[in-house]
Amino acid sequence: MGTTYTIRIKENDLGQLLDGLRSRSEAWHDTADYFETGTTSQSNFAIEECNDANEALNIAGHFDRIIATIEAQVEMQKAPR
Repeated sequence: MGTTYTIRIKENDLGQLLDGLRSRSEAWHDTADYFETGTTSQSNFAIEECNDANEALNIAGHFDRIIATIEAQVEMQKAPR
């Protein structure tokens, strides 16, 4: 599984980090869609380098898991209101 790290980061910086991860996930999902349909709804679309839709979906899923892990940890740390 590898080493697990604890990283402390300011809320605004965390938001920027999550935005970047979401952007990468979207790019890979769009790439998978392109491989599956041959078209894209994005006007400024740049296909990611991979072999097929399956590979693109696997990479997108990796980003999605990272995002979900971070969001779950943020929720656990929120103070009760």
